[in-house]
Amino acid sequence: MAAHAAESESVVPPMPERTPKALREAIAQHTPELLPDFDKHWKRAIADAYNVTPLHAFVARWWVEYAIARDPKLDAHLQDLEHRAAESTDSAEAKALLEEASKIRHQALRTEPGE
Repeated sequence: MAAHAAESESVVPPMPERTPKALREAIAQHTPELLPDFDKHWKRAIADAYNVTPLHAFVARWWVEYAIARDPKLDAHLQDLEHRAAESTDSAEAKALLEEASKIRHQALRTEPGE
């Protein structure tokens, strides 16, 4: 029974619909540690806006944040890459680490709802 519980905990939740409301609900349910920053960013960038121009950039940023944070292994790997790059004294190594991190973020942006 314990093995089954551990297995179900490691399941990565699917991506929500690509709307601010669905994204906020998914963050609240699966990665609540991101919620305060999401809400602060919403209030600062969108809530008082008189046009919706910044909405696409807002959703894209939080889409990537959630896509990575919902998978603890991927999140840890990305943080490790960024930490190693920051600590590296070899510029070629740091560049390679940051390029790998960038690829992960770009792949997360291309994640579709339901994946």
